[in-house]
Amino acid sequence: MIAIIPARGGSKGLPEKNVKLLNGKPLVAYAIEAALKSNSINRVIISTDDDEIANVAVKYGAELPFMRPSYLASDTALAIDNYIYTIGRLEEEGKDQIDEFVVLQPTSPLRIAEDIDGAVDMFLKKEADSVISYCPEAHPVIWHKYLDEEGKFVDIFKDNIIQNRQSSRISYYPNGAVYVFRTSIIREHKYYTDKSYAYIMPRIRSIDIDSIEDFEYAEFLLKKGR
Repeated sequence: MIAIIPARGGSKGLPEKNVKLLNGKPLVAYAIEAALKSNSINRVIISTDDDEIANVAVKYGAELPFMRPSYLASDTALAIDNYIYTIGRLEEEGKDQIDEFVVLQPTSPLRIAEDIDGAVDMFLKKEADSVISYCPEAHPVIWHKYLDEEGKFVDIFKDNIIQNRQSSRISYYPNGAVYVFRTSIIREHKYYTDKSYAYIMPRIRSIDIDSIEDFEYAEFLLKKGR
């Protein structure tokens, strides 16, 4: 199975984050190394519009069959459109049909090869359309609120029941670490069907880097050997 690592340039929240050194190594390198260690992955493809990211990714063992077009690397471009483009180009140039693939975002540096293998194994055993990594939410989702322009609370849920954390049902959220997709549903612009499943990861490996605070916390955990 192939792994696509989408890593565009021009990050706004944390500039140049994909090549920023995290504990002495470029952020994008963690996704590449986890994919190369995985028993499920036979090709690691970097999808980028940025020359520096491309050079770093190739140095760490990823393939760069082509650069991502600029229209698929803008702030408004949809990730799913890039997956469709990338799979289409790979099929066209390799002459082989790609029925399923893995996406590994570089912003999840604490993901390990066993997470990738576990998600792919679930995908194959359940004959799934998609398997997406999730992790447990620490607090009941019913506690969440919207805020209006004055800072007043606006209910998200109709049933606003007051309950303690221990008696609440655990909810889960996507951590962005591992996606396994059947190509056919992606071409229908879907991530989920009635044959989609969650691969559960611990919160300690579920950091998704979007800010300098996320970055520094991930670096702290890496230095602690976590």
